[in-house]
Amino acid sequence: MSSAARPLSEPQVLAHAKQRLFPAASDRSYVVADTQFAREEWLPGQPIDPAVRDRLAPFNHVEIGGGFPDLVGVHEPDELDPELLAVDRLGDDPPLLAIEAKGYASGGVDTRRGIVQAYDRLHEANAAYLAAPVEAVTDTDRTLARELNVGVLGVDTTGAVDVLESPRLVGNRTTTEASALRFQASAQGVAENSFGLNHPKNYLGYPLAHYADGDTACLLSEFNVVGAVRDARRGAAFLGLIEDRERVALTALGEEVIRFGKARCGSVEAALETFADWYRSRKRFIELAPAWGQLARRVLFEYPATELLVNELQTMHDDWIPEPSLVDLVTHLHELHPTFAVELFVRGDEAVRRRVLTAEGDLRRAELEDGDIYHSPTVFQLKTMLYHVGILTANGTEPHRLDPTADIWALREPV
Repeated sequence: MSSAARPLSEPQVLAHAKQRLFPAASDRSYVVADTQFAREEWLPGQPIDPAVRDRLAPFNHVEIGGGFPDLVGVHEPDELDPELLAVDRLGDDPPLLAIEAKGYASGGVDTRRGIVQAYDRLHEANAAYLAAPVEAVTDTDRTLARELNVGVLGVDTTGAVDVLESPRLVGNRTTTEASALRFQASAQGVAENSFGLNHPKNYLGYPLAHYADGDTACLLSEFNVVGAVRDARRGAAFLGLIEDRERVALTALGEEVIRFGKARCGSVEAALETFADWYRSRKRFIELAPAWGQLARRVLFEYPATELLVNELQTMHDDWIPEPSLVDLVTHLHELHPTFAVELFVRGDEAVRRRVLTAEGDLRRAELEDGDIYHSPTVFQLKTMLYHVGILTANGTEPHRLDPTADIWALREPV
């Protein structure tokens, strides 16, 4: 029998289903497979093809609807194949999709169990699917799936995926775990290229230069705001100061920066002139320019990850851990908000996630002591910005120079 005709295993089914639902990277989509698919063997004597693991990465153990779906992600409906959903919009947020995959094991495929598991995910997901070998899906399965509003994806041995049943989007409560994935898929998510600069002034300057008369990049250079224009633009979007799609547009928060600059300096051009005084300064921004530092603090506190970090650092302070190390913080976060902890701090590539997480989604604490496993935009850029606005006591550090056991994350002003 050729390899193409061999019965499909669960990891193979899931990889093909992921390719159908999430065919390409997008600024408004994010998807993770469960950590059980990161292991070397699926069943004893049945290794998982490294190419399949690569297609399924990144991995995380995300609880949705009282269980852990095989794959869960957030997708902009406008980018989905219309066959995949019975309706194309539900509110402003991109929908949360969950997949339960079933493949051949001991000669059979437990499709009914997969449908019931997918149905359970609808307590928190907006749509749920069973993915299974197409020949294993019966008419009875399809009837049950329609009754329970579960989508069915039939996968053949060539990797083609047929949409046998399309689910309807439903509204659901939002949990911390679901919020973590929606956060990743938003314009403010912690993607690999989120923050390239570690001083908040660089991001405040972008909406001012965009609003002023003239070319934005030229103005940023002329007023010595920042030379890395692309990083400044991307970071301004991640902080919610601009919407960066086909055209840049100021958000309500970005407009408030304009109002602040005009009120304080008389014009946006005069406000930009003040940035030259801060060029290459190493002094904490809140002390160098207190009013602007307070503005930056407000902007950074609007960033969803900041509130989570501050709340949990305050909790640790209350529990007599006033100066937790990075290892302490990630361990604490993982106990309460596991998805957020992993997505915020741990690099997303397959090898790192396999090092840090067991197949059951537990942390390997010893691996947290290696700085190379950490997400640079969080432990370097974001942490340094939180230092500059007076929230944290210490600067961030680049992962290759980071000692996570000695890297302190402490509130400057605990309450």
